[in-house]
Amino acid sequence: MTNKSFFERLTGATAEETAEFAINGIEEKKKKVEAISKAKPTVKTKSLKKEVVAKIEEVEELEQEVVEEPTKNENGAEGQLVIDVYQTDSDIVIKSTIAGVKTEDLEMTIVDNTITVKGVRKKDSSIYQGDYYYQEIYWGSFSRSVILPVDVDADKTRAAIKNGVLTIKVPKIEKSKIKTIKIKTLE
Repeated sequence: MTNKSFFERLTGATAEETAEFAINGIEEKKKKVEAISKAKPTVKTKSLKKEVVAKIEEVEELEQEVVEEPTKNENGAEGQLVIDVYQTDSDIVIKSTIAGVKTEDLEMTIVDNTITVKGVRKKDSSIYQGDYYYQEIYWGSFSRSVILPVDVDADKTRAAIKNGVLTIKVPKIEKSKIKTIKIKTLE
């Protein structure tokens, strides 16, 4: 069994299949434009040329949408962070590689003992889909929820990004402390 790339798992199609599909469609449109532009101008070719130019603009807009901000795959699923979760004496620690994501594009919530990290990895520039050799980095929205194995103090949670690694430290609540209860005599 071969290992599939993240892109292949996300879309169900190989990068080569997706690129070939996009390139064939664009090449077909370019050939039509070239044929029309070489034809002798007539009323019919002028109106066809306008129609083709409009279609090319439409295709270019669609290409931009696909290349710039793919947020979900065809099944509507978001990307999912890979994480490490471990404990120290005082904390539950969650680490995730999160390179290329700005802190303002991240959101972290804790409800009961479930922590959720959501965010968006945005592309810096537009790249024509056909120019890719490989495209395995996930661009778009992602999230990950983790049920924590012990009770935690959500108010004292700390999070920081260093060298592209998000580290979240959630203090554990110690339940094993013995509490002495003073008994009153009621008269």
